[in-house]
Amino acid sequence: MNQIGVMQGRLLPKYKGRYQAHPVGYWEKEFQIASNLNLDCIEFILDHNEYDKNPLMTNSGLDIIKKNIDLHNVKVRSICADIFMEIPFHKNLKSLNHSIEILNILIKNSSLIGAKEIIIPCVDQSSINNEMEKLEFIKNISRCIDYAEKFDVNISLETDLNPISFCDLLNEFKSDKIKVNYDTGNSASLGYDIEEEFKLYGSKISDIHIKDRKYLGGSVFLGKGDVNFSKFFKVLNDINYKSFFILQAYRDDEGLDIFKQQLNYFLKQIKKHEYSCNNIS
Repeated sequence: MNQIGVMQGRLLPKYKGRYQAHPVGYWEKEFQIASNLNLDCIEFILDHNEYDKNPLMTNSGLDIIKKNIDLHNVKVRSICADIFMEIPFHKNLKSLNHSIEILNILIKNSSLIGAKEIIIPCVDQSSINNEMEKLEFIKNISRCIDYAEKFDVNISLETDLNPISFCDLLNEFKSDKIKVNYDTGNSASLGYDIEEEFKLYGSKISDIHIKDRKYLGGSVFLGKGDVNFSKFFKVLNDINYKSFFILQAYRDDEGLDIFKQQLNYFLKQIKKHEYSCNNIS
């Protein structure tokens, strides 16, 4: 079946009270917990805060990640690069060269641990708000595409653009290394039509975040928001989705117990909707 993973930190107590953050100092513990839950992978986070302490950024850190992958048989298939919400490619151009340097390092280092997806979030403070920002984003991300092609790593875009605008943005890139990160909860919160979204760029989706949100609201327990899981599994079958799911679902301060409940809910939804899961490598 499609592999199922977890957003880093969702199985552990919050790091410094942050809702989503790389758990500096105790991140290794999550591999054993994920293995016990029969999860396939963990999507690592690269924050702006303390990014230099992230194991993704050093050779010794990469070695420790690889050790845990081998020891627990839990892969790192993707990186959520939240750092680019603070130093986006299209707003504060004083930090642009630094952003490009960080992304290129991340591309190379991701390839060394087997991660094939780097998610660039263009949401909230890093949203693309006008044509000028769109053109800056295209120009500046394009400077990293050769590196992505060299190391066979996808740059997967997560945006809050409406489906047509997002499709137009994607069409500006000619490389097949520009992909889509689809977030079920964000789409529901924005009121977008999942069938329209998948029709326009479903073939480019390489990573799916599973969460639930109310329309114009925040994250809630899976099944308590406005995500239409029936339509979701139908469009997945329509495009023959072959990649993986990352549970980025609602969390509390501790994380683990509420995650187990939502994992169980998601597995029941797969069974309920008779989703034809695809085997992937």
